Amino acid sequence: MVETLPSPRELKGKRLFGYSMGDLGMSLPNIFTGVFIFQFYVYTINLNSILVSIGITTQLLVSAIFAVIFGVIVDNKKPSKMGKRRPFLLIGLPVWVATTILIWYPPWRCPPGNSFYLPTAAYFWIIIIIRSVSRSLLFNVYISMLPEQSQTQKNREKVASVRSAFMIIASVIALMLPLIVQSFLEDPKNAKWWDPSGKIVLTFIPLIGIGVAIIGLISVLIIFFSVDESFYKSITNYKIEKVSLRDRVRQMSLPARDSNFKYIIISGFFGGVAGKLLGLLVFPFQTHVMEFTSALFFIYPLISVFGKFAWYIFWMKVRKRNHILKSYSITLALAVTGSFMGTFFLLRFVPFEIQLMFYIISWSTVLGSMYSFPLFSIPLSAAIIHEAAENSEEPNKDIAMSKISGSYYGLSSFVRTLGPATASLLAGFILVGKNEENPIILIFLFILMGFFFLGSLIAIRKIKVTHITFFKQPKPVIENI
Repeated sequence: MVETLPSPRELKGKRLFGYSMGDLGMSLPNIFTGVFIFQFYVYTINLNSILVSIGITTQLLVSAIFAVIFGVIVDNKKPSKMGKRRPFLLIGLPVWVATTILIWYPPWRCPPGNSFYLPTAAYFWIIIIIRSVSRSLLFNVYISMLPEQSQTQKNREKVASVRSAFMIIASVIALMLPLIVQSFLEDPKNAKWWDPSGKIVLTFIPLIGIGVAIIGLISVLIIFFSVDESFYKSITNYKIEKVSLRDRVRQMSLPARDSNFKYIIISGFFGGVAGKLLGLLVFPFQTHVMEFTSALFFIYPLISVFGKFAWYIFWMKVRKRNHILKSYSITLALAVTGSFMGTFFLLRFVPFEIQLMFYIISWSTVLGSMYSFPLFSIPLSAAIIHEAAENSEEPNKDIAMSKISGSYYGLSSFVRTLGPATASLLAGFILVGKNEENPIILIFLFILMGFFFLGSLIAIRKIKVTHITFFKQPKPVIENI
């Protein structure tokens, strides 16, 4: 007998707020670490940029691999009393919180004149890799819950809106706190651990690391209690099958054969490269290109807040009036434009006031566009996965979705993670020695982002969205008056 699905599940009220907290609690420490860890270890701890980039790139690759592995493991887990995916949040949480704090407390600092000090490098590599594995588990479980928890396109768009807003808030806080510390430095260009400015960094940045880790801890617990997986109890024919290694590989390859999803993850790869480059450039660009000091560092938080939220509101309205794919393409096109505006900074003779104006316009455009991507990518990805479940041989769509969701999001996380890994490796080898402070090199990297955003745009344009039933809008009926 074929089971029929009850009315579609939706996230509403407290559950919507609680689930979306993941994009605040998990994003806050991850953005803070992702943006400032390079600055902290290279410009304060005195570790060579190549060694830092090796650690960042390795942990991203490890995270990418485990994203796929965890996706398959979670998909094949039989639901327990606590649910199918929820228990994994409690497994990964303690390690993630501990390593998020420990990464800011290296027991050894590189001596002056020896930036290749291996004890410091080894500590950094070990902690960041362990952290990446636990984070991969948490994040894969979190995002793979969505197709099961929210089953209507309208509700998924609402979830995407709330998650995007939380992500913007997290990014503003994660960047504002270290910028406040940066504004206190007497000499931001000389902030090694033995310098007076470096001692300020060593005091306050780890404290911020503890604070964001605590927020992350609370947020993941809120997610755990907000997500309801009791619907698994009503599935009487749920059977766990023994899966061979070959079957696991086949599961991982399933989403790769989905043409629409393939272009989504390719777009995510290029967007990941561009986004990571932007994160790595935030502090060096202000210090060595714009040459900000003291209160001028607060310019970035201002354009970050107003730029991100202004574009967020704008894209919310655009999404309601236009097809989601068209809106997504326009957003990416603006990110390309904002990045290419960086060519203006090559004119070093231009007065500071005009440079500042272009800094505000270019950076706010890129930031506002980039942080609006989830408004489109989240519901688009969820709809593609829902479509795949409907087209599967499994008659019960809840069972079908529970078996493929982790694999889809696991592969997505794998490819998306390769983007930041590529960017970290690229930046690490370019920003070597004096290049760390070379404004022309930093401007070149900013312009380079535009080419990766362009690659993301080309991939999105190849999606045949009309094949996805979730986006087939009924034609309006015109009544005669």
